[in-house]
Amino acid sequence: MENKLIIVGDSAFAEIAYEYFTHDSKYEVVAFSVEDKFLSKKVLFGLPVIPFENIEKMYSPNEYQIFVAITYTQLNRLRTRFCIESSKKGYKLATYISSKAFLWNNVDIGENCFIFEDNTIQPFVQIKNNVILWSGNHIGHHSTISSNCFISSHVVISGFCNIGENSFIGVNSTLANNINIAQDNWIGPGVCITHSTTKGQLFSPIDNPPSKVNTYRFFKISENEI
Repeated sequence: MENKLIIVGDSAFAEIAYEYFTHDSKYEVVAFSVEDKFLSKKVLFGLPVIPFENIEKMYSPNEYQIFVAITYTQLNRLRTRFCIESSKKGYKLATYISSKAFLWNNVDIGENCFIFEDNTIQPFVQIKNNVILWSGNHIGHHSTISSNCFISSHVVISGFCNIGENSFIGVNSTLANNINIAQDNWIGPGVCITHSTTKGQLFSPIDNPPSKVNTYRFFKISENEI
């Protein structure tokens, strides 16, 4: 029997969540929901888009679950707020785990998590509530990802790491063994972290300047050459 699901959000992530829940889970998506002042469409994928403010009057929390499909807006605060408000309304928050992800059998995962394909999650990992793991990450053994985090793609988190609440880790970033990422950290794409951090730190990627020799000169071709 399929569980009935409402997706909070109508952005690209909400559309992606619809696809994964529909084709790779035991959930049936029945509606989308956004706050009334942001209600710009009434239908998405043939399903109603309803105001979040009175959602419980239309879909009973006893019969439906919610997934909040919002990315890392406001350092994950917006997604977190909707999770809290949905729980206060009495809804259970759904978690999606891709059938193409690898999770060891003692991995512990909380509610309103979304685990995309090709994630490798090793033994004794704990993933708290409201964590998004985009595709292709390595989560090393004995590591903990605290609530309300967003891990993008192809991130390597080595063993015995702790990721603080609300943190964001950008694509292709690497965390060495035995380090603590404090809460509210922003780690940009391609950043390598080898020591523990402090609260609220921001690590920007190093942008490589383009070569003074352009591609046309380097490959000895004309700009107009097909």
